Amino acid sequence: MPALRLIVMGVSGCGKSTVSQALAHRLGLDMVDGDDLHLPESVAKMRSGIALQDVDRWPWLDRIGGHLADCPDTGPGRVVACSALRRAYRDRIRAHAGEVCFVFLKGDFELIAHRMHQRVGHYMQAGLLGSQFQTLETPGPEEPDVITLNVAEPVERLVEQALVAMQARQSRLALHTSV
Repeated sequence: MPALRLIVMGVSGCGKSTVSQALAHRLGLDMVDGDDLHLPESVAKMRSGIALQDVDRWPWLDRIGGHLADCPDTGPGRVVACSALRRAYRDRIRAHAGEVCFVFLKGDFELIAHRMHQRVGHYMQAGLLGSQFQTLETPGPEEPDVITLNVAEPVERLVEQALVAMQARQSRLALHTSV
């Protein structure tokens, strides 16, 4: 069975790290928070309330894709929490990592803003949430490797929904490749 390369994606404050950790634990996979792969200059910008530009994101996305690609093909896999807001970002990760499954944590601005105001010690300023929603290109049916989940659900339910959807996706892929 090929290694699972999983990205939990969405705007800041949607629960990417929490859901990634829960999925990694449940699946017995390594988990990395994509925030830990940012260049120090990018972290400094975000701490200062400055939104990142694509030129800041490309090396970060390359490192995320590379981290997933370094996963042995026959090993269990890896989970990365990464915003992956635009299709071009997801495509860049795909180009480096190969087959990836994205879990998109979708939620409305008010709920996520409320959550961001509750968290302590994160460098991403709540004031940048608007720019995240402006940047977000919601995945559509042309991206069949994306599973969309509603962040209003509890973490345990999100994990269950993700696992069911990933299993269904694997079954479809197996059926398609055996035909």
